[in-house]
Amino acid sequence: MSWRNPVLDHELDLPPPYGLVTLRESGDAFAHACAIAGERGAGTLVWVRRHDLAEFAVVLEPEEDFAQARRALYAGMNALADALAAHAPPSQPVTFDWPDAIRVDGVLVGGGRLGWPEGTCDDETPAWLVFSAMIRTSVVDGPGPGLRPTTGALDELGFETADAGEIITSFSRHLMAAFHEWNEDGFAGLAGQWLNRLPRGERDARIDDSGDLLLDGEPNRRRLGGVLASPTWLDPSTGAPWL
Repeated sequence: MSWRNPVLDHELDLPPPYGLVTLRESGDAFAHACAIAGERGAGTLVWVRRHDLAEFAVVLEPEEDFAQARRALYAGMNALADALAAHAPPSQPVTFDWPDAIRVDGVLVGGGRLGWPEGTCDDETPAWLVFSAMIRTSVVDGPGPGLRPTTGALDELGFETADAGEIITSFSRHLMAAFHEWNEDGFAGLAGQWLNRLPRGERDARIDDSGDLLLDGEPNRRRLGGVLASPTWLDPSTGAPWL
């Protein structure tokens, strides 16, 4: 993946080469990043100012064909998990549900998603990709934690901080490190990190060059390309993580 150097906006403490675009609470980071990706270019980070969600999206410029470039989802998820783990209580593991949901101590708090230009074929290099994420930092309205034991928010889980800005800033640095590792050493190390956050019974799986998850060889192949358009963690009625 390559980066350009947009003019920085210092509302978040983002390292170069990120350029910040902020939206009001009613904005949609994913949709906005996809709309401006071609104009603004790699490193653009869109942030929605919300007190209950860390909602953001970052523009990437892949150098591989789409079948391989969509593995950026795993790099983004690793960076997201590392950012959360830095603030999570030591006894609470950060884990994944394939391919895009993230849990803290078994509680679903959000996830990531990938966007790309409409009509992109697997064998062509996309002009851009967008990795977007939402993490529920607090619950404003909804049933209490006892009525939803498998979904929740960071402030209910004893995080040192549930501040969206700190989570996004941490994510931005971890994402840079992830792509540096990918460029220098190949994808295998990132794949291993992602697999280590799966439930224990699935950690012997592998990720192939197209991003598919192979649990026990070809008969149990989970195809990444077939699920990217429908994030598993997103409630379609609210546009936010399930509660």
